[in-house]
Amino acid sequence: MEKSKVYFTNFRTSNRENQQQKLARLILTAGMDQIDFTNKFVAIKMHFGEPGNLAYLRPNYAKTVADVVKSLGGKPFLTDCNTLYVGGRKNALDHLDSAFENGFFPLATGCHVIIGDGIKGTDDVEVPVEGGEYIEKAKIGRAVMDADVIISLNHFKGHENTGFGGAIKNLGMGCGSRAGKMEMHNAGKPHVIPERCVGCGSCVKICAHDAPTRQGKKMTIDQDKCVGCGRCIGVCPVDAIATNYDEAFDILNCKMAEYAKAVVAGRPHFHISLVMDVSPFCDCHSENDVPIVPDIGMFASFDPVALDLACAEAVNSAQVNAGSLLAESTVTGRDHFGSVTPATDWRSQIAHGKKIGLGNDSYELITI
Repeated sequence: MEKSKVYFTNFRTSNRENQQQKLARLILTAGMDQIDFTNKFVAIKMHFGEPGNLAYLRPNYAKTVADVVKSLGGKPFLTDCNTLYVGGRKNALDHLDSAFENGFFPLATGCHVIIGDGIKGTDDVEVPVEGGEYIEKAKIGRAVMDADVIISLNHFKGHENTGFGGAIKNLGMGCGSRAGKMEMHNAGKPHVIPERCVGCGSCVKICAHDAPTRQGKKMTIDQDKCVGCGRCIGVCPVDAIATNYDEAFDILNCKMAEYAKAVVAGRPHFHISLVMDVSPFCDCHSENDVPIVPDIGMFASFDPVALDLACAEAVNSAQVNAGSLLAESTVTGRDHFGSVTPATDWRSQIAHGKKIGLGNDSYELITI
């Protein structure tokens, strides 16, 4: 198989070119303008950051990408799907509030923000996964699937379940609806947290299988009837329905790669990763820790697998930041990500991504 091309530039600037201009030059040199954007709806998938977290990508970078898309005739919008966990992005209204709080509004980004899976995280499309071993049909946010072109703009960082979060995670986990996220995280079915339940019956109205039933003043879910679609999680007004988060990390990585393939299949796609503020954990945390390595640079490719591998190898080749969680780790014989989260193995998402045809694990790094 021919090597995939991954383009790279560092963060050094001059009085002739700032970081945003350098990013624009990178993505054009990498060939993003080869895509026909004329009058096409373009989803720029990114993470808006959980309120309190300051490691997420600044909206300035999103504006750079959106401006390039518009210059090529496209109609860009920023998007992400609602979270499965309770936080500042669990429904579209809270999600938009969080995005605006972190600076992602049209005047700053040059385009609109659309939450991909609707108000309650239940507006999704079932997309077949060709060659999937774990997922037959991925549940992807409808607005994501309505786009003609998909661009992933990734903050590359560590992750407590997947080892790292890059293009595969941004696309796979990030574009899954709440039901899709449950399918990736959970080997079983949701359950009711009795102390939170108010017995409102919202779960009964949404369920097509009569799984939720009332026991006294509380609801319960019949596990024999439940099919694990997760829609009850999205409609519960008091977050009384939860998943078990019991899927093995390697299986989670494989499911995530299959979801990513469902997102990009059959339409043009392009991927950008900024390896900066490499926090040990996901931007979904309401806090961020000291970066584990110094800022490295910006990467771009048509291949999300090759891009993630190039970023991971760049991080693992970098010096360790003093005072970081990585510097304090007592785990030996692992790379940087494995030293921070020893239970994870990021290579499983790369290997499965290659296996199912999402991308290539052999790349040529081209520095500009």
